[in-house]
Parts: sequence; structure tokens; C-alpha cells
Amino acid sequence: MSTGGAEAAAAAEAMSSEAYLAGDAVREARELVAELCRHFYLQGWVTGTGGSITVKANDPAVPLVQQLIVMSPSGVQKERMVADDMYVMAADGKIISAPRAKPWPHKHPKCSDCAPLFMKSYLMRGAGAVIHSHGMETCMATMLVPRAKEFRMTHMEMIKGIKGHGYRDELVIPIIENTPYEYELRLFGRSGVPDVKLLQIKAYPKATAVLVRNHGIYVWGDSWINAKTQAECYHYLLDAAVKMYQLGIDWTTPEHGPINSAKRLRSVTSPGVPNGGHAAKSSKHCVVLDIEGTTTPISFVTDVMFPYARDNVRKHLISTYDAEETKEDIELLRVQVEEDLRNRVVGAVPVAPSDAGKEEVINSLVTNVESMIKADRKITSLKQLQGHIWRTGFESKELHGVVFEDVPEALKDWQSHGVKVYIYSSGSREAQRLLFGHSSYGDLRQYLCGFFDTTTG
Repeated sequence: MSTGGAEAAAAAEAMSSEAYLAGDAVREARELVAELCRHFYLQGWVTGTGGSITVKANDPAVPLVQQLIVMSPSGVQKERMVADDMYVMAADGKIISAPRAKPWPHKHPKCSDCAPLFMKSYLMRGAGAVIHSHGMETCMATMLVPRAKEFRMTHMEMIKGIKGHGYRDELVIPIIENTPYEYELRLFGRSGVPDVKLLQIKAYPKATAVLVRNHGIYVWGDSWINAKTQAECYHYLLDAAVKMYQLGIDWTTPEHGPINSAKRLRSVTSPGVPNGGHAAKSSKHCVVLDIEGTTTPISFVTDVMFPYARDNVRKHLISTYDAEETKEDIELLRVQVEEDLRNRVVGAVPVAPSDAGKEEVINSLVTNVESMIKADRKITSLKQLQGHIWRTGFESKELHGVVFEDVPEALKDWQSHGVKVYIYSSGSREAQRLLFGHSSYGDLRQYLCGFFDTTTG
């Protein structure tokens, strides 16, 4: 393209952006944010200038990732805002339109302190809108189980309003610790850089919200309608949990029985470990830890690790078919499938004989492995193969081990006080070593004295 042609294209793009900025999509988005702020103020979500809302300016002619962003300002009376009070930003977060300053006693315009977090939601979650609420129930729900890293609830009708969930599903909302300033919160983390204040949302691929302890909630959706609907459902469910707690009803189990039978999430720093996770003055000589729900979010295993193994089993078998390690894996699977067929296990199909050819053998193995993963079978043949698949994922940095933020410090303290720490899990010992060896906090295996699984426990 000639220089003149490039300049013409750039001018056309600028004119197009100018037209977009001045068009109906941005105007309607500005008005929408002002309207939603007034509505949410009446709900108690954005009182005292707290909370914030942001939406994409929906223009069907512009791809979602390139759409302009409209965001409410910070430190203003949300119920009194009008369309002209909003910031407009490019898809990369650059401010391209700011509100005019108003006379005293109004504050000088300032973009929302939530802006960096909102941008992460857009860039890493493909969101079309994000709502930040300071609703009382969102704060109180984080206090029901002190130091819990997740809020859990099940068998409530309004769970159906959360994307990807049904009535019988367990709703899991990650909880991160509050910080003095919102810009210090890191909901999604920094690639390759650990943050001790962070419970990485990457461990919760199904999550559409995160709770900030004693602070509020962030909710995102692919549109403002979806985000608003989910925010309303989250507030309803969190309020219900608080009221159930007051009535002595357990909100975490299907039966909703007496609260003293609650199956509470226990982190490494739960009661029973003195001094907030420090092992000082402990009479224990050793500690045995599980992984799921103890050192690592359950959702990381179910929503990240398992799907990775399922999606890569065929690729792994094809690329390593002739390796001795894989031959051993296949033999273990053959034995297990033969037993499953005798016991009429649902999903089990005969494994093709070796002389049927590589493709036939792999096809039958993949069918069986996918069925085993779906049923969450705790069997050695599956766990061993998964461990080998995960090893490839960790070595290629497609996977990173996720642990709760208090785990590294607790492990160090136990070691410094002569307490030996071991891991016992249904996952293979190799998988355990991979998770702790490639964690977001570095190699934690130096603090562990041994690993046990279903073959050695």
C-alpha cells in the first residue's frame, strides 16, 4: 500500500472511531450505566459512593474485543450521575473521553479505582459488562466461615441464574483478601508472578464472580443483562446464606440440615493449626495434607486439571505410543477395562487388541479414559496416565500448580519447627510432585517429606 493509501486508511479508521464514539452505541451505554447506578443505589449496592459499573458499547459492526468501554467515575454520588459523567475507554483501557469537572462541592473527575480490575475481566474473561457491589450481604457472607477461601452453596433455585449452573450444582465463589486500596487487588494475577494476597481466579474457569472479604463482590457477564441477572442472583443467594446461618441452617449441603453438621471448608490455617497457620508450640511430629480443598481449590482440579487430561489423552497416546512408559499405562488400562466389563461398569468398552493397529487401540482407550474421567474414578490406571499427561502440561507451562495463598508460609513454618509434612491424595504421586513443583509460588517440594497415593497409602 502506498504512503497516501496508508494515510487514507488511518484517516478512515480515525473517522470511524470518531463516529463510533459519537454514535448511538456509546450514548446508550452512557445512559445505561447511569440508569443502573441509580437502580443499584436503591438496592444498597453502591451507597456512599462505593461500587462501580462498566459496560461495553455494543455495536454489532464492531467485534466484542474491540468495542469501546463505558465506565462510571470514582468517589461520586452514584444515584445522581448522568450520561455525561461517564468515562469512555478504548478496548486497551486508554481513556479517550473524560467527563468535565463540576464546581465545588463536587470532586474532580476520576476514573473508577476498579478500572484495572474491570480491564482484566474484559481481557481475560471476555466480559461484556462488570458490576462491582458493596452490598451488605456480600461482605457478611465472607465472614460466615473465617479464613475460608471459597463460598459454597447448593440446592437453591436461584443458583440456576448463574451461568453454567443448575439447581443441584454446587456454586463456588472464590474469596480473596481485601487490601487498603482497590487498585492493589489482583483478581486474575500476573502471569508468572506470585502474589501472596491473591487466590488466583484462573483456578476457577467457571467462575463469573469473586468475593473480596469484608468488601464486596465483582460480577461479570457477556452482556449487561447477563451480568445484572447474575449479580441479582448472587446477592439473593448470599443474603439467603446469611439468614440461614442466623437460623442455624446449613447452606452448604443438599439437605440444608442443622448448621452443626455443616461440612465446612478447612484451609491450612483453619482452627486446629495454632497461631494462624504457624506451627509454633505444636506437639505434632508430622502433618498429612490432602490436596483438593485443603492446599488447592477443588475447582482447579475438576475444572482445569481433569479437562486438560481429557482433552489431551489422544494427543498424548499418539505421540508416546511406542514409549515403554505408555506401554505400561496401556497395559494397566487393559486390565482395568477387563474388570470393568466383567462388572458391567457403564461406559466401559473393549480395548482393541494390539494387532488391530495403533489407531484402533487408541480410539478404544480414549473412549474408556473419557468415561473414567467423567465418572471421577479413583483408580490407579487412570491416575497414572493422567499424571503423565499433566507432566507434559506442566513442563510446557500450559499448566501451573495453584495452591491457597497461606500454604507456602504454613509449609515453611512447619518445616522450621521440625514438623514433617506429607501429602496423601488419590492423584498419583507424580501428579502431586508436579503440582507442588510447578506452583505459582515456585517449587514447594522442598518443604514436603513424602507423597502417598492409592498405591502406597
